[in-house]
Amino acid sequence: MPNAPLKIFIAMSLVSVVSFTGTDTLQNEYRAESATDSNQVYVPDDLEATLWAEAPLFYNPTNMDIDAKGRVWITEAVNYREFNNKPDKKLHFDQGDRVVILEDTDGDGKADKSKVFVQDKDLVAPLGIGVIGNKIIVSCAPNIIIYTDENGDDIPDKKEIFLTGFGGLDHDHSLHSLTAGPDGRWHFNTGNAGPHNVKDKNGWNLRSGSLYTGGTPYNKENQGNQKSDDGRVWVGGLSLRINPDGTGLKVMAHNFRNSYEIAIDSYGNYWQNDNDDQVVTCRTSWVMEGSNAGYFSADGTRTWQADRRPDQDMFTAHWHQEDPGVLVAGDNTGAGSPTGMLVYEGDALGAKYRGTVLSCEAGRNVVWAYWPQPKGAGYDLSKRVDFISSFPKVEAHYVWNETGEDKRKWFRPSDAATGPDGAIYVADWYDPIVGGHAMHDKKGYGRIYRITPKGKKLITPNLDLSTTEGQIEALKNPAINVRNLGFVALKAKGDRVIPKVKMLLNDPNPYIQARAVWLLAQLGGPGKAEVEKVLVESNDENLKITAFRALKSEPDGQKVPPFLPITGTEKGLLRETAIALRDVSYEQSKQQLNQLFASFDGQDRYYLEALGIGLDGKEEAFYKDIRAGWPKDPVSWTPKQAWLTWRLHPKAALGDLRVRAGAKSLSSEERKRAITAIAFIKDKEAALTMLELSKSTLKDVSEQAFYWVNFRKTNDWQDLLNWQQAAATQLKPAQKKMLQLQEVMLNAKAPIAEREKAAKALGADVYGAQLLLANAGEYKIPKELKPVIAETIFMNPDRSIRMMAGDYFPRPGGKGLSVNLAASLPPDATKGKQLFQANCATCHRFDTEGKDIGPDLSLINKKFDKNGLLDAIINPSAGLAFGYEPWIIQTKDKNTYYGFLAGDGATVVIKDAAGQTTGIKATNIVSRKQLQNSLMPEASSLGLKEKDLSDLAGYLLKLPSGE
Repeated sequence: MPNAPLKIFIAMSLVSVVSFTGTDTLQNEYRAESATDSNQVYVPDDLEATLWAEAPLFYNPTNMDIDAKGRVWITEAVNYREFNNKPDKKLHFDQGDRVVILEDTDGDGKADKSKVFVQDKDLVAPLGIGVIGNKIIVSCAPNIIIYTDENGDDIPDKKEIFLTGFGGLDHDHSLHSLTAGPDGRWHFNTGNAGPHNVKDKNGWNLRSGSLYTGGTPYNKENQGNQKSDDGRVWVGGLSLRINPDGTGLKVMAHNFRNSYEIAIDSYGNYWQNDNDDQVVTCRTSWVMEGSNAGYFSADGTRTWQADRRPDQDMFTAHWHQEDPGVLVAGDNTGAGSPTGMLVYEGDALGAKYRGTVLSCEAGRNVVWAYWPQPKGAGYDLSKRVDFISSFPKVEAHYVWNETGEDKRKWFRPSDAATGPDGAIYVADWYDPIVGGHAMHDKKGYGRIYRITPKGKKLITPNLDLSTTEGQIEALKNPAINVRNLGFVALKAKGDRVIPKVKMLLNDPNPYIQARAVWLLAQLGGPGKAEVEKVLVESNDENLKITAFRALKSEPDGQKVPPFLPITGTEKGLLRETAIALRDVSYEQSKQQLNQLFASFDGQDRYYLEALGIGLDGKEEAFYKDIRAGWPKDPVSWTPKQAWLTWRLHPKAALGDLRVRAGAKSLSSEERKRAITAIAFIKDKEAALTMLELSKSTLKDVSEQAFYWVNFRKTNDWQDLLNWQQAAATQLKPAQKKMLQLQEVMLNAKAPIAEREKAAKALGADVYGAQLLLANAGEYKIPKELKPVIAETIFMNPDRSIRMMAGDYFPRPGGKGLSVNLAASLPPDATKGKQLFQANCATCHRFDTEGKDIGPDLSLINKKFDKNGLLDAIINPSAGLAFGYEPWIIQTKDKNTYYGFLAGDGATVVIKDAAGQTTGIKATNIVSRKQLQNSLMPEASSLGLKEKDLSDLAGYLLKLPSGE
């Protein structure tokens, strides 16, 4: 399941299952426990959900696809995270994970047959499957594997490594499912567990990375700021497109955290969800082609924590929403671990469900439904409802502050898919936890639900793909990869099928019309002519956008058709026009870009971002040309002029931005935007300008400029000015004394009493303890001295040192604490508040109290129940969140730094447990090591008992006293 900041623990047991015929060895175990639990889920009143299949027909479903026969294909993850999950203690397959086919042979609405299509040692927790004709395409980092069943006997006859080089072996943040788009190409995505170094069949090389490491023992090295063969820097999670023959690999969008699955609709729109590092900032988004989704810094060398500005809320900072060049994040779904995505385009459920975007939310036990509405050049995703949940509406799925074993929380929807019958199928990786890179259901139980109209039996159609009529019916099918069967067959027939395909332009289902447009564009000149008519004459903007995309994407197609007027109110079409100009030279695109800017209303951030994409690499020239027609005094600019300058932030605008940043007549927000634009200009003059602004008499200007100076000198502006004097690295006399004591301690020939005395003195001093930690990290401290050091280092005045010392030295006293005992004791929230203020507020924020160093706990009750939170407190190192893994770094000038890695590249940025950020040149680093233990101290070392922890949990979860 997707990574979450902390682990969620609920006591283990199995839920009920219905019986199946067969001889599986686990069948009786499942039957024995079926009498006491419920498989009920809740759907809208006009629909019904039935349990279509469950273990032991299959186990742990990560992803699914449905073929033309209505059979469900499942990728399993039985061998998931066995470095954490102890294979001898759980279900395990020695021959690797499997792809399983499930079938309802008697048509009663429940699966009664399963078969293993393939079991392969190369499959280690595969996260994606696409059934495209006779090719079964499995996404399992580092590979996309194609198994071809040439004779239709459900046994692969051929195995091919289609693409390789993706990061994320046995990792949630890795390759996800591949589907056939309406354009006939294949679309897929990968998470940010890079680096990704992938070469397509034409030799085009994708090179992408970030500073993200961890999650598995195999994900050790990664870095941002890598250029691909297109000359661009792509980072983080990626959305990708490729031709079925393996050529033409293209990045469609980048800088996701871990978008578990991209859903593509028949218009060619991408929809995704993405999970977070905290507990409050997951999102569901529409994805613009070429966009930066905003998780890391633009070059992938810094985390959002490093880039967070003092006045930014967490959602804004997490997705870099105030940075120029970042896509609007969409719907903030709060706490959770989002997974599979689906756009339902069928008619079987009724007209009101056509176009529904479904987002599986494993962390919140729900599948959400959206009905996106155009909003400017983007989409409004504010309408979100529960589509399927394991909680009734009156309770909802937000009830995280319950205690005890509520197995309804074990519903972990991993994927949703449409069958050729028009039903929706939802896979459930049934488990008491989500995230933490672990799995607690030792028997691998899983379920699949089937959603249909109430009282209506849906039948899988019998598609005759040998006839044009049958191929047309396949193209109209609601199952996404079934449509491709019709598309491929009709395309092979060429322009002779144009009359029948053209008839689909009048179909009452607009998604079917869109599929016809894509196909016509690939049926030669006459077909393209029909698509050009749609582009010019249609009254449906979605269809015109589809026509534009279809013509643009053809190898011989023009980026922007010369007959298309770039005017009007069709913002979506203008957006697509701007995006299409990205790779067109400035001289060829200048006139069209001017026309597009004229249609900008000065408010629409989606449209502004499309303009920015179209102007990529042309910013300086465009600004110089267009500036001549603007007011001479930049204070008099219109909103559209100010916003465009912020988005482009060319060096040529520096003088104008300086004036706007210091203008008293402008609002504080407008001054702030100008200051931000200056901060994104990588030039010495920008750094000097910001220094000048830091002395402004306007308080808001000076404070913001002061922040940017101190921030940028550790990254983009580091080498532009001499920020540090050599004296800053000179050692003080007290530090030199500690170095002398270090020599005594490490001298094996010195008397042991002198060595022990030196070790104690080092442990008591801040700088001395830094030296001890550095030596311990390199295994230089003899074991006989460690107990002596422990006498003083755990009383060191630096809290960070006390935290880190637990990695290397025996921590004093404190019996093991029991989660179950703490959970059973009634909480006293008043005492819990006092405990929070005394022990937690120095690192964590809760409501209005505390600091933003560790994860924010304000909405922790939406993520954990009492048992889960207590386990995270008692065992803080069990489930480290990305961005909060501790590091220890030693430099050439004998300094030692420790804390969270916030940036990695030419400058390494580390944030210590006090919240202080330090930039260190990579060339000055002698050693760096990621530690296994959390910087959060163990509860026992703080002297806390089970009753204290119950009180603390009661306060954080906002439980009534005595519950």
